[in-house]
Amino acid sequence: MRFPAFLLAGLLALAPAPAPAHSGKVVAPGDGIAIASLSHGQMAVIARHRGEILALAARHYPPDDGLRRLTNYAALQHAWCLWGLMPGTIRDEASPFNLCAHAALAATRDTLLRLEELRPGDPEVAGLVRRVEVDMMAEGSALALCQYSGTAFDTATLIRPDWSALPRHWPSVAALLAVAALAAAGLAALRMPRRG
Repeated sequence: MRFPAFLLAGLLALAPAPAPAHSGKVVAPGDGIAIASLSHGQMAVIARHRGEILALAARHYPPDDGLRRLTNYAALQHAWCLWGLMPGTIRDEASPFNLCAHAALAATRDTLLRLEELRPGDPEVAGLVRRVEVDMMAEGSALALCQYSGTAFDTATLIRPDWSALPRHWPSVAALLAVAALAAAGLAALRMPRRG
């Protein structure tokens, strides 16, 4: 009956230490595909188009190993960022989830660039690239930088949230407390005796 507490404990146990990149801006290169850095301002634009980009990548044929690795990495990183559900994941660089969001969205952006490379002249890909570029220009903050804007990533190196910073990030703490309160209320409602 204490599933939410076990779930949270399990998540924390999986990532007992902050990611190496939190101690600086260098992510050690692995055997994966290099992923270029993404500015803080570009994150919001890519996040708005994330679904379109990944849907287009899922429909790509014939299969491409590079595209598959980029989309897998983007999906894994998105899960590590708790699917972008924590407040401030994208906009707040103090969020413990901001660096992993940088990695997820940088991989999503590189997925679009890989599609453009694989399908030159394809109107669907070109249209999406154009929409993203227009949004980048329209978004005045697309050039905004943060402490992670120069961080390059690699598909062989997963970036986990900075769990040690979680207690100092009040929006995240408040969100987790709200989830815990809802779970407790739900359990209490299930335990209430039914009136015949």
